[in-house]
Amino acid sequence: MKKESKLYSIFNFKCPRCHEGDLFQSKTYDIKNFQKMPKHCSHCGLRYMSEPSFFDGAMYISYAMQVALIITVFVALNVLGFAQLWLIITLSVSLALLLIPLTFRLSRSAYINLFVKYDPEKRS
Repeated sequence: MKKESKLYSIFNFKCPRCHEGDLFQSKTYDIKNFQKMPKHCSHCGLRYMSEPSFFDGAMYISYAMQVALIITVFVALNVLGFAQLWLIITLSVSLALLLIPLTFRLSRSAYINLFVKYDPEKRS
């Protein structure tokens, strides 16, 4: 993945403008702090929360990711022959719950990348 691509920024949780600074303060599965973000990029100074409640729109992306995950697991387990509905639902929901920190971060990263253009020369 090229450093200049949006996908690089999204999947590596990097600043969408410089692709250098980190979007989050901790590791993905630090359960107490997985959602904490710095106010500004440590490299280019981009203010991550450009307005109050900016990341509320990321909830829609997160919701879509979780629904897609549950449907995919449900269909895959159904095709593989797991006949008990309770087992399929339990595994689908369990996997979705385990991946909440990852989907939370991916949705925020994707959302901010919708609004901020890559510009490595920009400094604030």
